[in-house]
Amino acid sequence: MNNYNKLLNNLEELKLFKIRENIDSYIDLINSKNKDIVDSLYELTNLEIEMLNQKRINHSIQFAGFPYQKTLEDFDFTFQPSLNKEQIMDFKNLRFIENKENILFVGSPGVGKTHLATAIGLENAKSNHSTYFINCHDLIEVLKKSYSQNRLDDKLKTLSKYRLLIIDEVGYLPIDIEASNMLFQLINKRYEKCSTIITTNKPFSKWGELFGDNMIANAILDRLLHHSHVINITGNSYRIKDLKEKMEETNKE
Repeated sequence: MNNYNKLLNNLEELKLFKIRENIDSYIDLINSKNKDIVDSLYELTNLEIEMLNQKRINHSIQFAGFPYQKTLEDFDFTFQPSLNKEQIMDFKNLRFIENKENILFVGSPGVGKTHLATAIGLENAKSNHSTYFINCHDLIEVLKKSYSQNRLDDKLKTLSKYRLLIIDEVGYLPIDIEASNMLFQLINKRYEKCSTIITTNKPFSKWGELFGDNMIANAILDRLLHHSHVINITGNSYRIKDLKEKMEETNKE
């Protein structure tokens, strides 16, 4: 076996697939004196690094558990004029993550809270930062299961380490005292250490009723609202808008 074939085998063995894929082109460029050896090696290793980075990003996005992949560019700001588009788009820069700030999206069902939270989370995951998206009811079930298995502390430690934790749909279902205490422990562990995004359909004045205890609700809000961006969305529902458009198209037919 000649050295060329041995080289290909070594690249395969080392899983340097991008270099393996492009080595022939670069050998030709070197032979034709259109590239020198140092530039060629640099560009080949760059291709490999780019592929590895993309794999890490894809893994981060997959692990985050987003309900879908939508970007801020996909959001129809003309339908929600109450929003400050520049403020929302600035979240894409992830300054709030660096400053360990929270974002709370407040508004009626269907106004785009989950879309915005997901889009911001997607930007964080693309930066290869740990991100986790979970529905509030599912989070409560996870915490209660961990408690029943005597693993609550471990689960809280895990959830507290994500650079960005997104808790979706806080307020859609009532929360009992046991769950309220667990959520407080989680928020407290993340306080001033990592960023949290909350979406809720309940105004903060109603959180005492939601959590079944004003003291716990106030303690949670105190930690969430300190160093935070509160985004109130007062527009109409996208779901109703889409339904109306479909009905209008059907009537035209």
